[in-house]
Amino acid sequence: MRGAQVVLGEWDGRAAAALRRDGQLDDLLIDGRDDAPGPGAVFRAVCDRPAKGQGGIFVRLPNGTGFLRGAKGRRPGEAVTVQVTGYAERGKAVPVTDRVLFKSRHVIVTPGAPGLNVARSIRDDGERDRLLEIAHDAVGGRAGAGVIVRSAAAGMDAGDVADDLAAVWDVAMQVAAEDGRAPEVLLDAPGPHETAWREWADVADVARGFDDHGIPDLVDALRSPEVRLGAASMVIEPTRAMVAVDVNTPEGGQGGGLRANLAAARALPRQLRLRGLAGQIVVDAAPIPKRDRRELEAAFKAAARADPIDTSFIGWTPLGHAELTRKRERRPLAELL
Repeated sequence: MRGAQVVLGEWDGRAAAALRRDGQLDDLLIDGRDDAPGPGAVFRAVCDRPAKGQGGIFVRLPNGTGFLRGAKGRRPGEAVTVQVTGYAERGKAVPVTDRVLFKSRHVIVTPGAPGLNVARSIRDDGERDRLLEIAHDAVGGRAGAGVIVRSAAAGMDAGDVADDLAAVWDVAMQVAAEDGRAPEVLLDAPGPHETAWREWADVADVARGFDDHGIPDLVDALRSPEVRLGAASMVIEPTRAMVAVDVNTPEGGQGGGLRANLAAARALPRQLRLRGLAGQIVVDAAPIPKRDRRELEAAFKAAARADPIDTSFIGWTPLGHAELTRKRERRPLAELL
């Protein structure tokens, strides 16, 4: 199948969504098995104890503990509105921020950062001016109005963008109006279907039913740690400390090693995204001379820029392993399945 398609369905009775591009599984979202707070959830938290030397403070959530970075001036017992930014490793505090934002398909409302802005990816000056005018007409006169118009709004009907903005703004104001001192859920995290609608706006083909569209077979392929890269392959294995990636090639010579490594660099972000793997990533590349590392490093960085989850290339170890770090925005697929 050529082109892109969003498939909405269920996995083991839980809501799920899949994105397929040219027959390949490109992204996968599955509801968790527990009540762990997901990214985007908003809480009223209560500051607990500072984390000395870490520049943050632990906060009490309704069903657990969060960790708020950059909490200078926060005092124990103080109530603060926070938003979950990622999943915590087992036994660790949930990462949260006090820079709360409200995201929808066409806009992002940022109450703590006033100003009307348009996504940089929209480069047509006329379109940028049109979208800024829509945002200004909708909320420009309101105190503290902060809005980012997303790239999905480009070319959309003005009424649709304005309605989306008005709806998100109302939610943001309702959360801001909440008053209390005890930990409380103020806004649930978006589920897979809502996230698919919001984040995969460039895909017009939307279908329903995983079984009818072959999604289970594509998901089952992710149970294997091995990923084929033509003649080469890479093996992705999560450990307690890090994610280990081993690149292998049957081709002899330096050229074969470089080709395998470049293929692995291009494929790695998608594989990590589908498998829900993050944190420290260590890549044992196929043997190449040091002079080729710069080309491989550029390939890692280019692939990371194209991925929606923040990934950074850190450098090379003395043993010649490539090190990356990746934001923990997904649950490991092995836990969800």
